[in-house]
Amino acid sequence: MAKMTYAEAARQAVAEAMREDPTVWCVGEDLGRGGVFQQYAGLAAEFGPKRGSDAPISEAAIMGAAFGAALVGTRPIVEMRFADFALCATDELVNQIAKARFMFGGQSRAPMVIRKPMGMWRSSAAQHSQSLESWYVHIPGLVVCCPATPQDNYSMMRAAIACDDPVVYLEHKNIWALEGEVDTGIEGEFGKARLRCRGDDLTIVSWSDTANKAVEAADALSARGIRAEVVDLVSLWPWDKRAVLDSAARTGRLLVAHESVTVGGFGAEVVATVAQEIALKARPRRLGAPRALISYAPNLEDQLRVTAEMIARAGEDMMEAVPV
Repeated sequence: MAKMTYAEAARQAVAEAMREDPTVWCVGEDLGRGGVFQQYAGLAAEFGPKRGSDAPISEAAIMGAAFGAALVGTRPIVEMRFADFALCATDELVNQIAKARFMFGGQSRAPMVIRKPMGMWRSSAAQHSQSLESWYVHIPGLVVCCPATPQDNYSMMRAAIACDDPVVYLEHKNIWALEGEVDTGIEGEFGKARLRCRGDDLTIVSWSDTANKAVEAADALSARGIRAEVVDLVSLWPWDKRAVLDSAARTGRLLVAHESVTVGGFGAEVVATVAQEIALKARPRRLGAPRALISYAPNLEDQLRVTAEMIARAGEDMMEAVPV
């Protein structure tokens, strides 16, 4: 066990994979200086420019070149700097990479990790703050991962690099400095949720940084005599339906919280799945951002955030609701 930040944990996972496998390499903008958030710090000095390739400012070119390299046997880690910028390479990802194994009848594959830093981060405004995970869950052929802790950013990065399918890997920009214990012996598994808190009164389902807020909310609820269970999905496709269904069946109450826009968000999929399978004690509830653009001004940005206080308040309201 070692204490690491969220950024350091992923960096160690990448470095270990590159040492073990010469076909693993990184490509993106600013890698030579360690990446925008220093998530590649030191890798250029250790591995050189051929395995830490600084690319021109063209997301489509980066994604397309990495796809070609994946088809001929390498395992690229593609750095998109911001999830928003990656939209410039949507055709390469959605129409080419996601469909390669299917279109070639299984004769080719695209083992790629596409890193897309996501989420609101200190007044980054409308073009640098979006959480678009539900877009990629909608696309057959893509694995989608949203780790919330240093441990998961290490374990799931190792799993993503080893995966033979393309992985859209969404790291939240606001928690690069989050510290936690990391056990490098723990292996990541797609479709396996983490039970962050145990409880019998209410199930809270979340992912990415909002899962950390959910843990804070569960602590606050515990002080008020409400035992909330927090299920951190970690990966959204595949996602751990069994863990959510088992928890919701036991507690009888379901609250889903995420930073992304509520309309069309993945929370709706979770709620619909549970509603089709289980008769709950109270109506399920979703917390997410309104369908609004993210402002630069901190006071307006804060109006769109899902906070621990909001999650705790929603949990209390659900406990007081008349059973359905």
